[in-house]
Amino acid sequence: MNSSIVDHLGRAGRLDRMFVGGEWVLPETQTRASVVDPSTEEPVAEIALGSAGDAAAAVAAARRAFAAWSASPAQSRALLLDRIHALVLERAELFAQAISLEMGAAIDFARRTQVPSAAEHIRVARDNARSYAFVTHRGDMAIVREAIGVCGLITPWNWPLYQITAKVGAALAAGCTVVLKPSELSPLSALLFAEVMQDAGIPPGVFNLVNGSGPEVGAALAQHPEVDMISFTGSTKAGVLVAQAAAPTVKRVAQELGGKSPNLILPDADLARAVPGGVAAGFRNVGQSCSAPTRMIVPRARLQEVEQIAREAASAMVVGDPRSQQTTHGPVANRAQFHRVQEMIGIGIAEGAQLVCGGLGRPEGLSRGFYCRPTIFSAVHSRMQIAQEEIFGPVLALIPYDSVDEAVEIANDTVYGLGAHVQGKDLAAARAVAARIRSGQVHINYPAWNPHAPFGGYKRSGNGREYGIEGLEEYLETKAILGFQHAPAPAAE
Repeated sequence: MNSSIVDHLGRAGRLDRMFVGGEWVLPETQTRASVVDPSTEEPVAEIALGSAGDAAAAVAAARRAFAAWSASPAQSRALLLDRIHALVLERAELFAQAISLEMGAAIDFARRTQVPSAAEHIRVARDNARSYAFVTHRGDMAIVREAIGVCGLITPWNWPLYQITAKVGAALAAGCTVVLKPSELSPLSALLFAEVMQDAGIPPGVFNLVNGSGPEVGAALAQHPEVDMISFTGSTKAGVLVAQAAAPTVKRVAQELGGKSPNLILPDADLARAVPGGVAAGFRNVGQSCSAPTRMIVPRARLQEVEQIAREAASAMVVGDPRSQQTTHGPVANRAQFHRVQEMIGIGIAEGAQLVCGGLGRPEGLSRGFYCRPTIFSAVHSRMQIAQEEIFGPVLALIPYDSVDEAVEIANDTVYGLGAHVQGKDLAAARAVAARIRSGQVHINYPAWNPHAPFGGYKRSGNGREYGIEGLEEYLETKAILGFQHAPAPAAE
């Protein structure tokens, strides 16, 4: 099935083309990049990489399409999003197979989480387009929320389709036109998504896709004077560069960046539920989530009990071939990330953190592929690198505390503020702690994922919000029309 995806994209002329102005077009250069299967370390496809010139052509197409699309009725935009949603669900298996191949997600996880969650972003955008009040009245004023313009969307490799739909859905619902630059490391699902857009009947120029590198295509979009907004998801370091490139044109920049999220286990928490749930959340998507709760902050008096439960939870994970139904965790997505995880595990050992399980190297029986051992450190303190730096892999730090005030201080002792978790039986106490944590989301006792919940960060985790109504509003400008309902003056006699 995996090879058929590559064969399909190749036969259809997708691997060597961009989607610009409603057509699949050849890029202006012959630059190529390999797509590597992280489970084998072998290239499985080659894609064409665009240039700054290709980005400019896509921006021009988006600009031409903007006037008509932004003036279209919101209900007609909702109808298009409905067709996109239906096609994503119809092609869910193709997307799951592509995601598993390009970034190593276990196939069951891709089917149950990566693809359905991505489809939900389109559904929510559709529903918001139908119900949002784009014009409201305040006295004699009309407050108009209208599309900001042409948007450059730069998405990462870890949740490739999910991040695309979160941005594209909201932007289209708002009436914006877009140029998407997906990660060149996981481009197959993006190419399949462009096919969905074409088959759904997207008007020419409303959606454009240009593959390419960040320094080339990403920078070109950030700098372009005809791009009104950049929405970027990625590392904080890369986000700073995007913001700097965008600054001279004073465009809006929305960023979802790094994280080092805490999971605060209150003294009354049920450890049998709180700890396994925390290990699962921290290692979800093999730890490759910006909001992964990779710092578990636990009562010092219960640290040994937490260690035992956490070790058992990690040992139940099946790391292996992502195409196997039995696998719960595949490899990390690429070679650079594999080396990053190994480096940080080595630093944790050198810092004197206690290794509860896992460690350096691949799991037993795996001699190739970017596989990492699920690793848990204990007796970690906040000054250690493994407690401060985003590792982006299956590495969890157990940090003990002596009082709830100290636990909150530890939770906030980071340059990030994207997500957080609180576990406790006393809901009022958990709510009080949640109110003191400086982060864009706080989850109490592992609630179900909610696609309407705004997502974004405090501090160096970024600015702006995605998902739900707040995600739609990122793509809107506010216009006040004074005198809109003011009665005309009586005619002079």
